[in-house]
Amino acid sequence: MKQNFEIAVFEGDGIGPEIISPTVAILKKLAALSPDYTLSFADAPAGAAHYARTGESLPKASMDLARSADAILLSAMGLPSVRYADGTEISPQIDLRKALTLFAGVRPVTVRAGQPTPLNMPDGKEIDFVLIRESTEGLFYTQGRGEVTKDEARETLLITRDISEKLFRFAFNLAQTRKDTGRGPGKVTCVDKANVFRAFAFFREIFDAEAARHPDLIADHAYVDATALWMVLKPWDFDVLVTENMFGDILSDLGAGLMGGLGLAPSADIGLDHAVFQPCHGSAPDIAGQGLANPLAMILSAAMMLDWLGIKHDNPAMTADGKRLREAVEAVVAEGKVLTRDLGGTSGTADAADAVAAALGLV
Repeated sequence: MKQNFEIAVFEGDGIGPEIISPTVAILKKLAALSPDYTLSFADAPAGAAHYARTGESLPKASMDLARSADAILLSAMGLPSVRYADGTEISPQIDLRKALTLFAGVRPVTVRAGQPTPLNMPDGKEIDFVLIRESTEGLFYTQGRGEVTKDEARETLLITRDISEKLFRFAFNLAQTRKDTGRGPGKVTCVDKANVFRAFAFFREIFDAEAARHPDLIADHAYVDATALWMVLKPWDFDVLVTENMFGDILSDLGAGLMGGLGLAPSADIGLDHAVFQPCHGSAPDIAGQGLANPLAMILSAAMMLDWLGIKHDNPAMTADGKRLREAVEAVVAEGKVLTRDLGGTSGTADAADAVAAALGLV
């Protein structure tokens, strides 16, 4: 019997609707051909434009839909011209992370043979690692609630044992899955600043305790500044990196740069029961409505969603389709004939999405 999965769709702001529409179309075609699963999609209004119209950035009905859905597909959110009264950005994606305790921010970094990259890659080398960013606390804990006076400003970094244990358990389980499928050696690196901050020494201590439960996997440590250096000099040596919220926010953009830009950077924010899948890039209102946006990060995020649902619900067909979708995007990028402007090409949104669909044999 087919398993049906309900997907809550947040179409986003700016280019958001333009990149999520072809993504959902591809997902519908894949599901229609599968004997093992179906997908249904429900729209969840939210975002800066919705706030400008209604005074609500994340309505209760949309939050309820997100809670009840099997997965959440979220496009680019936010508009520079629309902010809360205190000047902070409207970011429903962060509200979802906190409300649903989505502690693991998963940021894959992949550069295949033939794919353009700013790096001078040695022959035969490819990049395939995953950065896991804790997404609910760290230096983002007091977001919008920092203390500011005339003479000083303070923000509070929070690291809890409860969230850190969940985060590290997730990281080691992911490394095991990657090892089992031949995508990595089974190594987890804790990225911190334990030589300076007691909070990060605490973070590392919890990491080491979890590492001891996985004797068949490799565990090591790296300071965040050294990690930034090694991500440029030898990124092919990494497998799974796990780090605090702010460090992960910065390093994930560096990872996107290795791939050629944010247009190829997918992400997931995953908890014990819920998960959001979205591109790392912004809403690019300057090109909205022109058909120029790169949909590939959104499509890659959808591939991550299929993989997560397949693993969680023991549906190998979904996992296989997630892999096929990811590899189709990688093939289009490596071939280089249909690339959007941010990747050095001249193609538009529809052309790029159609090329992925063609690579999957859907057209």
